[in-house]
Amino acid sequence: MKRLEEMSAVFQSPGVERHPPEPKSQTEGNEDSAGRKAPWEMVMDKKHFKLWRRPITGSHHYQYRVFGTYTDVTPRQFFNVQLDTEYRKKWDALVIKLEVIERDVISGSEVLHWVTHFPYPMYSRDYVYVRRYSVDQENNVMVLVSRAVEHPSVPESPEFVRVKSYESQMVIRPHKSFDENGFDYLLTYSDNPQTVFPRYCVSWMVSSGMPDFLEKLHMATLKAKNMEIKVKDYISSKPVEMGSEAKAATPSSERKNESSCGPARIEYA
Repeated sequence: MKRLEEMSAVFQSPGVERHPPEPKSQTEGNEDSAGRKAPWEMVMDKKHFKLWRRPITGSHHYQYRVFGTYTDVTPRQFFNVQLDTEYRKKWDALVIKLEVIERDVISGSEVLHWVTHFPYPMYSRDYVYVRRYSVDQENNVMVLVSRAVEHPSVPESPEFVRVKSYESQMVIRPHKSFDENGFDYLLTYSDNPQTVFPRYCVSWMVSSGMPDFLEKLHMATLKAKNMEIKVKDYISSKPVEMGSEAKAATPSSERKNESSCGPARIEYA
């Protein structure tokens, strides 16, 4: 897990919180005299799945961290299933809408609009977020980062509650290679679902919902593997990243679905 945290820091982007050392005991205080963040509290401890949380300073919400292991699917398959929006519409019954609304073909950044069911009697939530992924062949690691943004083509709708605070980062480290079974992953996640329920209720929903979602993701990966369902290979299809000077010199005609938001707005890293 320590190695995953180090890799996470390598790919850290502006606006995404730098990860602390390995979670500490829940018996320690929430904040020290220097005002540093509260320690991680263990919520679930299973053989191949560990879940922590810690309060976010100045709010009634928690940040969550998951460390897990799968041995029956490859890192490439797991990574691709997460990114394939069309396939997710089939295996995730909570999805109402999931669309890529803008893409920068050079950097690989994408802005998505995601609408999802929430438990009754709450309204469905919608998210507008930018995601970016990196595959480091040399260090044998994959990283997927997402965070909420605003986009002019997706104004708020009275049908849904807009989630404006959302960040997620997953680091995947293969046991051997991208195409052999077995890997560890580290997921750090936070959002503000805009509910009126007490913190403990929201924490219970997230703490129970996150393991359920990850298992659905795992089962969808297994299904794609065993039934040979076609899933887009994002590792092979991602454009080679260019330096900032090269990006600036690239004609705007080479960008896809460019809007007033502009590729600079959707650049994550």
